[in-house]
Amino acid sequence: MSVDPRIRIEGSGRRALWLATLAFFGGFAGVAVFGPMVPRFASLLHLTPLEAGVLASIPNLTGSLLRIPFGAWVDRVGGRRPFAVLLGLTLVGMAGLLVLLRAAYPGHMDGTFPLLLALGTLIGCGVATFSVGIAQVSYWFPRERQGGPLGVFAGLGNTSPGLSSWLLPLAVGSLGILSAYGLWLLALLVVTVVYVWFVRDAPWFQLRRRGREAEAARLAERGTGLVPSGSTWQGLALAAREPVTWALVFFYFISFGGFLALTAWLPTYWHAVYAVSLTAGGLLTLAFSLATALVRVPGGLLSDRLSIRYALAGNFGLILVASLAAAFSGSFGLSLAATVGIALGMGLQNAIVFKLLPRFVPHAVGGASGWVGGLGALGGFVLPPVMGWIAGAMTGTTGYERGFLVVSGLAVLGLATTGWLARWRRSAARAPHRRPQATRI
Repeated sequence: MSVDPRIRIEGSGRRALWLATLAFFGGFAGVAVFGPMVPRFASLLHLTPLEAGVLASIPNLTGSLLRIPFGAWVDRVGGRRPFAVLLGLTLVGMAGLLVLLRAAYPGHMDGTFPLLLALGTLIGCGVATFSVGIAQVSYWFPRERQGGPLGVFAGLGNTSPGLSSWLLPLAVGSLGILSAYGLWLLALLVVTVVYVWFVRDAPWFQLRRRGREAEAARLAERGTGLVPSGSTWQGLALAAREPVTWALVFFYFISFGGFLALTAWLPTYWHAVYAVSLTAGGLLTLAFSLATALVRVPGGLLSDRLSIRYALAGNFGLILVASLAAAFSGSFGLSLAATVGIALGMGLQNAIVFKLLPRFVPHAVGGASGWVGGLGALGGFVLPPVMGWIAGAMTGTTGYERGFLVVSGLAVLGLATTGWLARWRRSAARAPHRRPQATRI
C-alpha cells in the first residue's frame, strides 16, 4: 500500500492477511467441535437423531448470527478488537468444555446435554470471525487488488472444519478425549496470542486513533485502501428492502450453509450407515470439506468466463442429482461419489454468490454482504436437526440416507429462485427508475 512516507503506519497488508487467515482458521474449527464426536456423545447421553443433529450444528447458530453485528463493528474500530473478542469467547467455551469433560466424562454425562449446547454456542463465536476477517483484509487493500487476498483468506480458512473433523478423532483415539480437546484449547490460545500481539488495524484506523483525520481522509483520495463509509447499518436496512438480497441469502443458505451442515452431519452419517470408525468418518468428511473449499478457486475463475445464469442453474442441478444419489444409494462407493458431487456443486456456488452482490445490489453491497454472510450461513444450524428428525422418524439406517432429500428439496427451490432472478433482472432493465439497475448476467 502506498502511503505518504512521513506518516508512520504499523504493519502491512501482507501481515494482516496471513494473521487474519490464521485466526479465522483457528476460530472456524469450532464448526467441528462436536460433529466428529457426536456418535460417542449420542451414545453416552442417549440422544435421539434430532438431538444429535442439534448438538452437531449448535456452533453454527452463534457463528452465523454474530457475523452481522461483528462485521459492522469493524467499520467503527477496525478488525483487531472484534477478532480478539470472538476468539476470547471461543476460548472460554473450549475451557468450559474441557472442565465439563474432566468432571463428567464418561460415566456422569447424564443431564449435561443443555450445558454442552451452551458451551457449543460460545465455541461457535469463532465461526463469526469470517465477516471480521473479510472486512479487516479489505481495508488493507485497494478494491482492484482485493480478489487475491480475499481468495487466500476464505480458501485457506475454509479448510479448517474438514481438517478438524479428521484430526480430532485421531487425537481422541491416540491420546484420549481430554488430551485431544486440551490440545485444541492450547492451539487456539497460541493462535489468539499471536494474532493479537502482531496484527495491526488498517491505516485509516491507525490515523484516526492518532487524531490525524486529514491524513486519513487523503487515503481515500489516493485510492490506497478502503475507508469506512460510516453507513453500515443504513446499508443493512437499504439492502433488506431489495427482494434480490433475499434471493442471494437463500443461495448462500443452500451452498455455504449446506457446506457447514454436512461438515457437522457427515461423521454421524458415515458411522450410522456404513459403520465406519470415527477416524474414518472424519477422513471422509475431510474429503468433502476440502473439495468444497478448494473448488472455489477455479470456480471463481470460471465465473468470469461463463454466464452466471447458466452457472447458477448448473450448480443447483449438480447438487440435486448428487443429493438424490446419496439419498437412495445403498452403496458406499456411490455415496462417497455423491457427497463429493454435492461438495463440488456447493463450492462452485459459493464462488458465485458474492460475485453477484455488486451486480444486483450495487447501492448497498456492504449491507447485502452482511445479510448474505450471516443469515445464509444459518443453514449450518438449521439443516442437521432436520436431517436428524428424518433419520429418527424412519427405521434402521434408511433415515440417515433419506436425510439428503432435504438438500434435494433446497436445490429444487434454488432452481426456481434462479428463474425468478432472471425475470427480476429483465424487469429491472425495463424499469431502471424503480430500482438501481443490475448488470446483465
